[in-house]
Amino acid sequence: MIDDAPRVPGSRSDPRGRVPIIGQDAAIDEFRTALISGRIPQAWIFHGPSGVGKLSTAIRFARLLLEADPGSESIDSFSPPLDSEAAHLIDAGTHPDLKVIRKELAADSESTRLRASKQSNIPIGVLREHMLGGEVDGKHFEAVHTRTPYKGVRRVFIIDEAELLDQVGQNVLLKTLEEPASRVIIILITTREQRLLPTVRSRCRRVAFRTLDDGAMNAWLETRSTSIEGTDPEWLLAFADGRPGRLEMAESSGMLAWSETVAPGMARLERGEWSPNFADTLYELVDEFAKQVVKADKRASKEAANKAGLGHLTAVIATRLQVRLRAAAEAGDDQATERLARATERIADSEYQVARNVNMKFVLAELVAGMAEDFGVGTPSGSSS
Repeated sequence: MIDDAPRVPGSRSDPRGRVPIIGQDAAIDEFRTALISGRIPQAWIFHGPSGVGKLSTAIRFARLLLEADPGSESIDSFSPPLDSEAAHLIDAGTHPDLKVIRKELAADSESTRLRASKQSNIPIGVLREHMLGGEVDGKHFEAVHTRTPYKGVRRVFIIDEAELLDQVGQNVLLKTLEEPASRVIIILITTREQRLLPTVRSRCRRVAFRTLDDGAMNAWLETRSTSIEGTDPEWLLAFADGRPGRLEMAESSGMLAWSETVAPGMARLERGEWSPNFADTLYELVDEFAKQVVKADKRASKEAANKAGLGHLTAVIATRLQVRLRAAAEAGDDQATERLARATERIADSEYQVARNVNMKFVLAELVAGMAEDFGVGTPSGSSS
């Protein structure tokens, strides 16, 4: 089952922003320097891979920015107070000067058209309702970003997945980035910075976020007290690939159990044996994932959910292959290393085919058949994949 995301990022039900940030020391040093100097850029871009803490850091930064006097100790440790008036308002999801803008806000729009959207992008209407002001389906909204902060400190706008803004939305936002109102901080978060207009990027202080090294990942794993503990640590590190958020998503979606479902079929292929109905098993995992996504949100796209599910599945398979590839290389087993490397290359081919809207069942059948060939498996007559 897919867990519902917290309605208000950073609120009490959501640990993001409340817990220390691990593995992003260079980024945090930049924020700390800005806070100490008092010369804080009004527009930022946090860019880097998914699941490495960009939104968590943005909310933690916002907590400090919204404190009238956070104190030198809080700034030095990048640890905002959790018992102040601002902190309590953020915990409740009701701070009037903090707005996290994301595609899911369309579900609560005053526009019937936006409420019915598939939430595959951030419509300009969402920006107008919650930040920029203007007309949305005949209704006028005030430009919130120009108001004096309710609490007299600052206003902070965080735009998550900013790459989902189309060119119209980015161009409208650009006018605000060029001449932001006083005491307004705008943070764009993106995994695909290249999708932001060059003019948008040039108006912002860009801060890179990196994947975590094994030491930082192990430190993060030590903070967990969940089902992750029961999974092989080597597999976890390989699967996470330096992204704690990837493990959190896998845990909440049930993906951690996928490795157990995939393991028997993969083991047979790796032994040089045919694995009957393995492609069907893989398809059922993806299909069930997509059905749960659509069930949880009627506006969700089944096609997009299928693609996401395939991405999760191939990550599970690729992790298994990578762990074995590393072991084979260390053991000097050239034949196994070559076979595992070829099988790993099949993963990217499958994702490319699905991106081109090739039938999912066909793609998975081709993936299994290709890996069987890589491992020297002959297809028995009359067997299905």
